[in-house]
Amino acid sequence: MKEKVDVEALHAFYRGISELIGVEGMLKVFEQYRGMQITIPIHLYDRDLAANHVVQQYDGHNSYDLANKYGYSQRWVVKIIKDSQQKNS
Repeated sequence: MKEKVDVEALHAFYRGISELIGVEGMLKVFEQYRGMQITIPIHLYDRDLAANHVVQQYDGHNSYDLANKYGYSQRWVVKIIKDSQQKNS
């Protein structure tokens, strides 16, 4: 089906998607989500799941690195760790 797609005639949204991930990937997105209104989350990682991983990976000195890794603020990471420590004491 890739050969049949006239990229120049695509809707601007789908043209942009095809430039990012290729025509085949764009067609998969089209087939899966066409007609739907979707909102792309700001964060790549789910807040609750990331919080669990932050608590597991915290070594006492890596809050900045964890904030960068999961795309949340260092303040959020420190709060998650503090809440977890209070919960466990």
